[in-house]
Amino acid sequence: MTRLTTFPTTALPTSLVLATALCFALSLGSAGNTAAAQGDQPGVVLQGGEGPGDGKHIVFVIGDEEYRSEESMPQLAKILAKRHGFKCTLLFATNKETGLVDPMTLDNIPGLDALQDADLMVMFLRFRRLPEEQMQKILDYTNSGRPILALRTSTHAFKYPAKSPLAKWSWRSKDPKGGYGRAVLGETWIAHHGHHNVESTRALPSEGQADHPVLRGVGEIWGPSDVYKITTLSGDSKPILDGHVLTGMKPDDPINREKPTMPVAWTKTYTGTEGKTSTVFTTTMGHSGDLKDADFRRLLVNACYWLTGLDVPEKADVELVGTYDPLPIGYGKYRQGVRPEDHQLQ
Repeated sequence: MTRLTTFPTTALPTSLVLATALCFALSLGSAGNTAAAQGDQPGVVLQGGEGPGDGKHIVFVIGDEEYRSEESMPQLAKILAKRHGFKCTLLFATNKETGLVDPMTLDNIPGLDALQDADLMVMFLRFRRLPEEQMQKILDYTNSGRPILALRTSTHAFKYPAKSPLAKWSWRSKDPKGGYGRAVLGETWIAHHGHHNVESTRALPSEGQADHPVLRGVGEIWGPSDVYKITTLSGDSKPILDGHVLTGMKPDDPINREKPTMPVAWTKTYTGTEGKTSTVFTTTMGHSGDLKDADFRRLLVNACYWLTGLDVPEKADVELVGTYDPLPIGYGKYRQGVRPEDHQLQ
């Protein structure tokens, strides 16, 4: 039980006694509401600095339960901010009660108003059920004609029940077919093509794409991601990287010749309800281990330059910022007790 400290009225003016008691009572009330307040935290902003990206704002929308995007995307944002000058805002799936980063919270990504002045949206989402107000902010951006960079499970970013007014954006939607993933990004979730956690990926330029600006300075990419199955990419999608399935989880493992290559990165355009056309870059790679490969990091940094209309460097600086040691992938096996502000640049 909390005891209220009292003061002798002969020692202090009555008004000061009352004011002190009121302030103490308010502090008790605010402590009881701390969890609710924390649930409204709008992510964290990395201000960036000098560099070609100065003046450009990238907003990361992060929420997947398996691939540790809550660790990989902050590292990518730190590289973009510290090495290249971009302002980066990180928005996470956040527990409504504690304010902690929580990929298992499917229906809350606070701070999406940041998309209003974004120059680029980077998505790493999986099976989200955002409330209409939050989802509308993503749709408003999508229809604005501004660019999108999407990673791995973003092909199946949303999962709404059939009776939801947002069901058309679900990964299994019939109209538009494949929902947001296929209509906007080029494909929805189909299946694992490589054996998950058994067969890794070697990514090489698609035919005729070696000189694409996004591949400038990018060598052979290896990552522990398994190749996702692709049917036929939608719209004007153009593959720029093909994923070769390897027989194991090491970079020098041989190619599994029984499994044909699949696109693992492509470009696309999307024209939304406002008649404005966005440029889209999608990659089905994105395992947190992929980001340990400098060539994969360079691919993503190059894509950010290209999508925001900047000249892509000959060989972009992609040195890691601080320590990058993500937890192993796994459903729900995320790092506990992390707040958005813990990802601030030091």
